[in-house]
Amino acid sequence: MPEPNPEDEGAIVCRARAGDRDAFGTLVDRYQVAVRRVTRAVLHDGDEADDAAQDAFLSVLVKLEQYDPRRPFRPWLMRIAANVAIDRKRRSKVRRGPPLEAEPHSHEPSPQTRAERAALRERLEAALRQLPERYRVALVLYDVEGYSHPEIADILGIPVGTVRSAVFHARRTLRPLLEEWRD
Repeated sequence: MPEPNPEDEGAIVCRARAGDRDAFGTLVDRYQVAVRRVTRAVLHDGDEADDAAQDAFLSVLVKLEQYDPRRPFRPWLMRIAANVAIDRKRRSKVRRGPPLEAEPHSHEPSPQTRAERAALRERLEAALRQLPERYRVALVLYDVEGYSHPEIADILGIPVGTVRSAVFHARRTLRPLLEEWRD
């Protein structure tokens, strides 16, 4: 899905703030995958991540009047999602579940390709679990979601230098853990 036009996004958020359920549904459709990636980076469990993502959108719905329309919506949403996931993790022990299965595609990869992808996913998830939470979240926001260091600093409420340091240390820690998968 292409990146939404900021003007289009602003109009949708404005309609959602005015109580338009369809507009809010559009926001959920646009950002649910990204929100889930952030919650999964914190929680490491698909079911918990789904619950946290749903809680994040409920929180956004409740807090929509507090949103400053002069600022970009997506970083505000991601900050809420990260905070909801961190709070959920603090409140309960996170269950360790099996990795998610690959989403179905119209053209199925070969069994060998599926096995290789599953092994890589397991290895990557295991390596990510070894990172401190602050490194893991910063890395996912930077390398997976494509946010800049200043945007991540705003999302997480930390200095830009701390974000740069977290991404650097996360990569440095992951490098030897994933060395065999470098090809």
